[in-house]
Amino acid sequence: MIIPAIDLIDGKVVRLEKGDFNAVTEFAYDPLAQLTAYQNAGSALLHLVDLDGAKDPANRQLATIEALVKNLNAPIQVGGGVRSEADLTSLLAIGVARVVIGSLSVSQPQRVAGWLRQYGADRITVALDVRLDERGEPEVLTHGWQKGSGKALSEVIAPLLEAGLTDVLCTDVDRDGMLTGPNVALYRNLVTTYPTVRWQASGGIAELADLSALKAINIGGIIIGKALLAGRFTIEEALACWQNG
Repeated sequence: MIIPAIDLIDGKVVRLEKGDFNAVTEFAYDPLAQLTAYQNAGSALLHLVDLDGAKDPANRQLATIEALVKNLNAPIQVGGGVRSEADLTSLLAIGVARVVIGSLSVSQPQRVAGWLRQYGADRITVALDVRLDERGEPEVLTHGWQKGSGKALSEVIAPLLEAGLTDVLCTDVDRDGMLTGPNVALYRNLVTTYPTVRWQASGGIAELADLSALKAINIGGIIIGKALLAGRFTIEEALACWQNG
């Protein structure tokens, strides 16, 4: 599945490089117009990151997100600073299809496991941001990629799988927003190791060939943000590439 994405700061479409709020590129796109175009092209799921909420949950752009949800037909997956059950339920209440939970999945996995059981695995996507350690093993990062958790991905995911986890968005942070190509080897390893999970690859998508390479390893979904906004290819071309393999 191709999952087009936008990041929002104060209602404006932006992109960060490697999660750095000091490396912001602002795009002159209206978020509703952009997401509507993705929807009308045939996207089955849209992805939105609330960067204000990620920085401070008290500043979550709830009204903006609600307006987007109400004016779109395609389901929306939303993340950014979900750190409490109230954050989760407030997003579900305004019609968000899937809520993305990141750092909390690492720091309090049993809590998130409880939410998976209570609200259903179809309403929650776990986001794991990884950087390969010196042995080439994915270590999970937290707090906007500023801190290493000291935990291997395998350690983090185990209790969540027991709770029924089905969808994981995995970002290779060294490639995010850099247009350098995805880490296909990383995702191949994850798909092989955890075949029951629908993995969403995020970070580094630059060319249509990147989509073909990821589809070939049976990736569940591909998050595409900057490549679309920067005009590397169109959403129509991306969807056709996915359909035609």
